[in-house]
Amino acid sequence: MRQGSTRRPTTRTLARGAAALLLGTSATLALPTAGAHAASSVTNGGFEANGTGTGSPTGWSTTSATGQTGASYTESGGHSGSYRLTHWAAGAYKVETSQQLSGLAKGSYTLTAWVRSSGGQNSAYLALRNCGGAEQRTDLPPTPDGAWIRLVTSVSVTTGSCTVSIDSDANAGNWINVDDLTLAPGATGLTVRGADVSTLKKSEDKGGVYRNADGTTGDALTILHSAGMNYARLKVWVNPADGYNNKARVLTMAKRIKALGMGLLIDFHYSDSWADPGKQTKPAAWSTHTLAQLETDVYNHTYDVLNALKAQGTTADMVQIGNEINGGILWSEGSTDNWSNLAALLTQGADAAKAVSGSTKVALHLAEGGDDAGARWFFDNAVSHKVPFDVIGLSYYGYWHGPLSALQTTLDDMAARYARPVYVAETAYPFTLANDDSLANNVGSSSQLVSGYPATQAGQAANLRDVMNVLEAVPGGRGMGAFYWEPTWTAVPGNGWDPTDPSSGDAWENQALFDYNDRPTAAMSWFHHR
Repeated sequence: MRQGSTRRPTTRTLARGAAALLLGTSATLALPTAGAHAASSVTNGGFEANGTGTGSPTGWSTTSATGQTGASYTESGGHSGSYRLTHWAAGAYKVETSQQLSGLAKGSYTLTAWVRSSGGQNSAYLALRNCGGAEQRTDLPPTPDGAWIRLVTSVSVTTGSCTVSIDSDANAGNWINVDDLTLAPGATGLTVRGADVSTLKKSEDKGGVYRNADGTTGDALTILHSAGMNYARLKVWVNPADGYNNKARVLTMAKRIKALGMGLLIDFHYSDSWADPGKQTKPAAWSTHTLAQLETDVYNHTYDVLNALKAQGTTADMVQIGNEINGGILWSEGSTDNWSNLAALLTQGADAAKAVSGSTKVALHLAEGGDDAGARWFFDNAVSHKVPFDVIGLSYYGYWHGPLSALQTTLDDMAARYARPVYVAETAYPFTLANDDSLANNVGSSSQLVSGYPATQAGQAANLRDVMNVLEAVPGGRGMGAFYWEPTWTAVPGNGWDPTDPSSGDAWENQALFDYNDRPTAAMSWFHHR
């Protein structure tokens, strides 16, 4: 199959599938079952033992609720080696390829697999079941670029045995490829299931309403926390025109966040308004300052906000020294055109954070989570200039930053190259293309969408699920988790994007996690991710 293309089987492949259907329309193909083989590690996890062929590969069993066991077979083109497992049929099908393992000591185990998928299935997932507890699943993401994605699934084994399963409930022509499965002791999971709620207070003050699934009104933070959110991110501006996202407002929100038992991430923009790769404008009060003065400004501002948080009993758990700082901060003095200047400024922010609380993690945050080369360039410079940091944050929006495979490459490389945890500092996806205010949305046309993820509640949920699955698969347990960006930024008059213009719209309401009836979208449930 040409990578990235719709799978078009050869005549020989079609013949094999037809023969299998003629030979057995029962639920199980008459071949050796997994029960004939019992082991404590995956046998033939690379599907190399049988070459190309229809039926159950050595060590595996094939079953089908629709009698289409021929929809599971091996063929050439593995992730490594020569062969892979494929699920495909010309018509709709349900098929499972499984292997039972025995002789397992009690404890946690992690299944790792490399996968590709056309998308479009009713479901396609890896599972660990019959292990003594609840079945654990990880869904396969669509991979329109044809690249392989590494996924993991963890489970606690208490009965000495466990079944590894690859399942498809698919429509005509849908396909998956799976290869290089291993099962090893150890567990995975995400410690951060967060969201940036920086616009929430202004929304509430302007009349924003948030509802539970049953339509009753509620507190947005409580609703999100009840759905599984365990960390909140708040941006800080120095002297914003609308008086929001300043120190006083951040202190107020921090009390609410900590009262729910959630972690707190403070995101310093070092600006009076938005700072991002396209603009890093100095606060008006600092606009004429020299580099030496700016270093003092950064230290004092960072220390002041974080110390005030500590004084009220809401110490920040993590802090970002700048927001999406690919090009530096406090332009032009702190541009990446002069790394010694930038390093001095970043170090002042990091030192101030640690002076307030040594346990607060210092993060450096870049945009473009799919740009591994750009991230390497930035962090190589940060390390060579001795900038102190504990954590690496990356923004990732699939419609701007490339496929999941690029995100995985960048996360894996950052975690390994710099021996630090990584997280997605911002991510989001639309649940509709409809508009709910007068300002056109950032993502408002079908041409902007990521293939395999429609602008529906299901598409939004799948996108967040798959981003979190990629984070969970970062080797060494270094994938911390993700922050959904602005889930509460619904269309509320007066709560627009421009702090100097009360009439501005927000351009983001179709990517919130509350729908146009103010109720939670389906994606919110993924805050309960492992």
